[in-house]
Amino acid sequence: MNKSQLQVEAIHNGTVIDHIPAGQGIKILQLFGLVQTQEKITVGLNLPSKALGAKDIIKVENTRLSATQANQLALFAPQATVNLIEDFEVVEKLQLHLPEKVEGVFSCPNSNCISHNEPVTSKFRVRAVDGQVRFRCRYCEKSFHRDMMAV
Repeated sequence: MNKSQLQVEAIHNGTVIDHIPAGQGIKILQLFGLVQTQEKITVGLNLPSKALGAKDIIKVENTRLSATQANQLALFAPQATVNLIEDFEVVEKLQLHLPEKVEGVFSCPNSNCISHNEPVTSKFRVRAVDGQVRFRCRYCEKSFHRDMMAV
C-alpha cells in the first residue's frame, strides 16, 4: 500500500456499494434510510477512482440490499457495484438494472401536481435518455432529471 492510500476497515457481514458517482453517496444514504439504522456505516466521499475520476463508497454492516433495492440504486448510480459480504468475503455481486417504474419513493417536483393534494402514492416511469435517467410522473405527465427528484 502506498502512502497516499487510506485503509478502510473491512466489514464482517453486510453490503458494500462501490463506484458510486461522486456526490451521489449522500442521496443513496437518504434513499435507503441507512442513516436511521443502528448499524455501523462507513462512507467515503470523493475518493480517487481510475474509472470515474472520483467516486463515493458506502459500507453497511449487517444490512443486505435486495435485488429491488439494488435496482433502485441504479437510478442514481447505474455503474455502481453492490457486493454482499459474509465472513469478510464477497458472496454475491448484485447486477443493477434500471427499474421501469418507481412508486412511493419520490415526491413529484411539480408543485401543481395532484399528487401533492390527494392521498395517492407517487408513481413515475423511468427511462434513460442519452445516458441520463429521467422520471415521468404518472399524474402530471411532466418529465424530470434525476437531480430534481427529492427523497
